[in-house]
Amino acid sequence: MVPADGGFSVPDDVRTRMVTAYAALGDGLVVVDTERETATRASALDGRALECLAVHPDAPDRPVVGTFESGLYRSTDAGETFERVDEFGADAVMSAAFAPGDPDELWAGTEPSRVYRSTDAGDSWAELDGLTDLDSADEWSFPPRPHTHHVRWLEPHPTDPERWYVAVEAGALVRTDDRGETWRDRVPDGRIDNHTLATHPDAPDRVWVAAGDGYAESDDAGETWRVLEEGLDRTYCWSVAVDAGDPDRVLVSAARSAREAHTAARAETYVYRKEGDGEWERLDDAGLPVGEGVTRPVLARGDAGEFLALSNRGLFRTDDAGDSWTAVDVQWPEGFESATARGLAVV
Repeated sequence: MVPADGGFSVPDDVRTRMVTAYAALGDGLVVVDTERETATRASALDGRALECLAVHPDAPDRPVVGTFESGLYRSTDAGETFERVDEFGADAVMSAAFAPGDPDELWAGTEPSRVYRSTDAGDSWAELDGLTDLDSADEWSFPPRPHTHHVRWLEPHPTDPERWYVAVEAGALVRTDDRGETWRDRVPDGRIDNHTLATHPDAPDRVWVAAGDGYAESDDAGETWRVLEEGLDRTYCWSVAVDAGDPDRVLVSAARSAREAHTAARAETYVYRKEGDGEWERLDDAGLPVGEGVTRPVLARGDAGEFLALSNRGLFRTDDAGDSWTAVDVQWPEGFESATARGLAVV
């Protein structure tokens, strides 16, 4: 990565363009070819109250999608068709993630908070017991539905297949070091209202978290946390993405409150960038819609310097670490402007 006019550029000979973006909206999935700028709606998922999606880079035609009321769905043809995974027993699937080294190992988190694992691409499942036996579990509660809580995010360690991080909304960020046989409870300086986690293969024990109670980083696999919010004028953080080419460069989306993050009529959200332990910089006037009327963007990283952002203003892309953004010019579903993005996966 080399500086360019005070920003960042990626040499053409190391840039590999992303092709497919799976964009989950509140009530449907859109499959976007970012090069041809075409979009196809996955009609089988229309009206399904989508919550999450995941796809493995080694199996780009096999996305999985979690819904709030009708369970887990999977495709084997890049989203042209989907089938409900009847073997998965829960209805409210809030998070899903693949093991980095195995496209057949899939984890899923639910409401109420439970974690399940499949090692055969979703054909069969096993619950990983003990999560709600942790001491902090009695304090877990999701404010809109205070009688319950859920696993909002699952993040695998990038090099250790035994270690996974589990973000409970709201209540704890916990860890397993043995693929779910046992669980380690939250630590005192961890975040509580967890939304999104990120890791990086070049810094395997670092963890980044965007949470309703702020932004934090860990350098020791979640044993301790540093709250780094200088320059971050909004601290209800939703999505975080780390530059594939530089683990010291991170983007986050944030608002003042949940209402300003999720509700289009009241929305006011922004995207910020940080280098190392420096101050956050708000990415205004860079081609990415932010501010009033914009629901919190979901962020995803591509290659070095490359990010995508999905909001109710569309899908936007940067090749220079956020200095400039361009819209992926496709036709979005009717009513998209009032929607809230639920997930974004790029392969």
